[in-house]
Amino acid sequence: MRVKAWTQGRDVTLILVTAPAKDKGIVFLRRGREVWNWIPAIERNIKLPPSMMGQSWIGTDFTNDDLVKEASIVDDYEHRLEGEDSVGGRRCHRIRLTPKPEASVVWGRLVMWVDQRDLLMLRTEYYDEAGGLANTLLASDVRMLGGRLLPGRVEMVPADKKGHRTVMTYQDLVFDPPLPPWFFTTQQMSRVQ
Repeated sequence: MRVKAWTQGRDVTLILVTAPAKDKGIVFLRRGREVWNWIPAIERNIKLPPSMMGQSWIGTDFTNDDLVKEASIVDDYEHRLEGEDSVGGRRCHRIRLTPKPEASVVWGRLVMWVDQRDLLMLRTEYYDEAGGLANTLLASDVRMLGGRLLPGRVEMVPADKKGHRTVMTYQDLVFDPPLPPWFFTTQQMSRVQ
């Protein structure tokens, strides 16, 4: 699968699926806490309800929430430093994120490993509400992308599907391109290329 994605700040994201042919033209738009989906086959925008955020994103091991980041790890979770570990040869802070009581989130808790030197998230474990491990996100291939040091490879590994994983690799990143406000609208979803 190939996608193009645009973001502006932390509040808006537009994702266009460019391949394979059966999914080409599907678009996701997040504006604040609202998530919309454009489906070319029916030529309609559909607003995704919060109940769909934990579902698979187009058959991958990522959820709708993972891709559009409807939940905010800053605003929706309490953070606690739990210790230090090494991930991929890098010293990391291990941080536990517990949902705030009023937060509407997919996960029961998260555990993140953040590189101490470059502040890169290199591993995240996602736990369900019962406390069971659901998925592990691994970030690697740290390199310069768009003039910034970032992981070039991100993979999601489900705990309940042995040998299964979804891998995303970044081909190119451009930061701060000039985008007009109308670019991130539901009307634009059917026109984006």
